Amino acid sequence: MISRLLVTIVRACLREGRGGSPTAVLDETPLSDDERRRVPVLAGTSHAVFVAERGSAVSLRFFTAEGELPACGHGTVAALACLAERAGGTEYRGTLRAAGRDFAGWAVREGAFFQAAFTSGPVALREPTAAECGLVLPALGVTPDILAPGARVASVGRARLLVPVTTRAALTALAPDFGQLGAVCDRLGFLGCYVHSTEAGSGRIAARMFAPSIGVPEDIANANSTACLAVDLAGRGVTAITVDMGDSLGAPATITASARGASEVRLGGAAEVVGVDLVRLS
Repeated sequence: MISRLLVTIVRACLREGRGGSPTAVLDETPLSDDERRRVPVLAGTSHAVFVAERGSAVSLRFFTAEGELPACGHGTVAALACLAERAGGTEYRGTLRAAGRDFAGWAVREGAFFQAAFTSGPVALREPTAAECGLVLPALGVTPDILAPGARVASVGRARLLVPVTTRAALTALAPDFGQLGAVCDRLGFLGCYVHSTEAGSGRIAARMFAPSIGVPEDIANANSTACLAVDLAGRGVTAITVDMGDSLGAPATITASARGASEVRLGGAAEVVGVDLVRLS
């Protein structure tokens, strides 16, 4: 029985060297899913990514306290930073595998940090039903006066609701009922809700991701939802975005995304490998 694990802590999706989402990265180890769920809790992170180097490809598995995720964008950025540091040199390129899909990933060292990027999976979009909005929006605290047009149900592995609001101030002021929101998302099969401002003219947007159903009331950085938004906005003529997250949690994070259609999405972020911790499972 494995009782101790070496875990690398990476701050993923930094903003100008600050903040970011602390993520636990560790080599693939024979653990039960229940044990994997305990790793992010014991490491003090929201997510953990398990990395298995198998020949020319690297397999990734992602866990929160509530269970496994098919994909995790900032977890992928964190894994790429670890792989790049391990490889040495100034640049790392490789083929990654998650949720049965192979995709390209790369990272470039810039001083103490890494600029990492990868190609995201295909994104599916649809308009939400009135019933879905009627359940979710009150739980989020999004009222008609701040709701902007263009809500979407988006999926890159699991469905989530993209909710546009009129201003950054309205976004900042949101105070969801997490118990109600978690119950609603469970009922609808949503991973969570990605609420974003609508200042897309310059490509700079603010967002907050609420996902109590997976044990993350608010995520510091959510790259896969940003990929979904990038695909939606690409259909409206905005082909590249920079999204600021984490400010309400005191951990500023930034994610970049560009899209040329639903299956051509590139996600990126800066990361710092902070150090190694010893996690005791028993």
